[in-house]
Amino acid sequence: MPEAPTWASSDPQFRRSEISAVVGRGEEHWRRAAEDVLRWRVKTRSGFLVDSPAPVRVGRRERIRVRVLGATIVEPVEVVAVIEDQDRVGFAYRTLPGHPVDGEEAFVVHRDTADGDIVLTVRSLTRPAPQQPWRILHPLLRLAQVVARRRYLRALR
Repeated sequence: MPEAPTWASSDPQFRRSEISAVVGRGEEHWRRAAEDVLRWRVKTRSGFLVDSPAPVRVGRRERIRVRVLGATIVEPVEVVAVIEDQDRVGFAYRTLPGHPVDGEEAFVVHRDTADGDIVLTVRSLTRPAPQQPWRILHPLLRLAQVVARRRYLRALR
């Protein structure tokens, strides 16, 4: 699963992505980043809307929305894992039918206890959604994912 400390996809049908960035340092920033990631703020500060401001919880289903070129795209997801360790906090969700892609995405912050850096890692496993028009638009969606991932890494700074 993408939320694991070490991670690799065993299914060649899925495109694997992992990107990380230092988003802060110190205890105060750690507490804020940990809370923010568990309240969908990586997504909302990146231009997405989430139906519920409630903290993530395994089994919770959400509708994430984003406006693109005047259209609202709805992304139904279900949280499949939540991590709340002393030095690692985050969650993973899987896409549900109707989402533009098929797969999973994880947002995990961890702190390096040696130097105090707070690092956000975004991981995803994706492949084309089975339904149209998303299936045919998948090459454009891959480009949109690159842009979104860059925004995610700036969301907790």
